[in-house]
Amino acid sequence: MASIVLYGTSVCHLCEDAERLLVNILPAKGYIKLDIADSQHLFDKYGECIPVVKRDDGRELEWPFDMQTLHKFLLGEEEKEHAI
Repeated sequence: MASIVLYGTSVCHLCEDAERLLVNILPAKGYIKLDIADSQHLFDKYGECIPVVKRDDGRELEWPFDMQTLHKFLLGEEEKEHAI
């Protein structure tokens, strides 16, 4: 897998849910976790839509998603209308 980023915050229970799904697919060091509270730019961009998973090709998957949707997204097989 290429570089994957999980955008969220430390106080977001949905972000914790998304991370649990992510670690079931990727090894623990297979993604980067960024807290949007540490950056005004990230907060402005993702503040109302976290958690968000981003691939290195720039495609993003916003919550809600399940294990199957996330897995397809990570493999590049997502449904085009769900990923942005």
